Amino acid sequence: MPCKSNEELYQLVTEARKYAKDGKVADYIPALGKENQEALSIAIHYPDGRCISAGDIEKKFTLQSISKVISLAYVLMELGKEEVFQYVGMEPTGDPFNSIIKLETLSPGKPLNPMINAGALVVTHLIKGDTVENRFQRLLDFVKEITGDISLTYNHEIAQSEFETSDLNRALCYFLKQHHFIDEDIEQLIDLYSKQCAIEMNCLVLANIGMMFAMDGYDPQRERQIIPKEVARICKTFMVTCGMYNASGEFAIKIGIPAKSGVSGGIMGAVPGKFGIGIFGPSLDEKGNSIAGIKLLEMLSKKLDLSMF
Repeated sequence: MPCKSNEELYQLVTEARKYAKDGKVADYIPALGKENQEALSIAIHYPDGRCISAGDIEKKFTLQSISKVISLAYVLMELGKEEVFQYVGMEPTGDPFNSIIKLETLSPGKPLNPMINAGALVVTHLIKGDTVENRFQRLLDFVKEITGDISLTYNHEIAQSEFETSDLNRALCYFLKQHHFIDEDIEQLIDLYSKQCAIEMNCLVLANIGMMFAMDGYDPQRERQIIPKEVARICKTFMVTCGMYNASGEFAIKIGIPAKSGVSGGIMGAVPGKFGIGIFGPSLDEKGNSIAGIKLLEMLSKKLDLSMF
């Protein structure tokens, strides 16, 4: 079923795009710095297959931190929550996504949650396989299973750019290795994590993933439980408490839906029982979230009364 452009969404996008000038693209990853700062698009995917959109929804972008939700779902399904949460906690941090401070000041070496970089690196470390290629293929196959899109791949240029500039993530990994939360070659893990973050899709595919989480892991189009309901519930809870970095509390008050952002400018939203949202707007605020994307979601939430609270 084609995704139809929607006049009301177009007006909201036009209004929200004005805020893009107040942010900046993530140029600390050189390949991401090439994006058009004023780009903004949205797709909304309903359980019955309908889709409405505004903006260039065919434009592809990399998942970046949105991939943390997917890798978490994957390892929870593979290993079970008891084992996974031995390595990573369940609490929000209130610190930037790449901060090391809580690793030192709280339970030594154990990341507080899977949505910060330290926690996501531990989760990625838990993906089984003999080689980086094998482990990444397992994760990518899982993304293809979720989306039903077998053409999905990753952006090689962005993955390489991230790999070459991931010194802070390397520092996090060495700290985690010192405390026995990681026990593999750090360069291999950074390679795997860089490829994971560089998985590429458009707003429509992202909205489809959001819809599947909104439906508790069930895909009504294929009539299949893709992700166990309990795993989907855990992932959505992390999206609410930690999904928008250290702006998650404000986001919950103003918008009030499970969501996850990435520094490419993507936002995945899951409105429980209703629909999924995919947004791309590469201009970021100081927290690393799409500045126009958040404004767009805020206006949409008010208009449609989306808040779950």
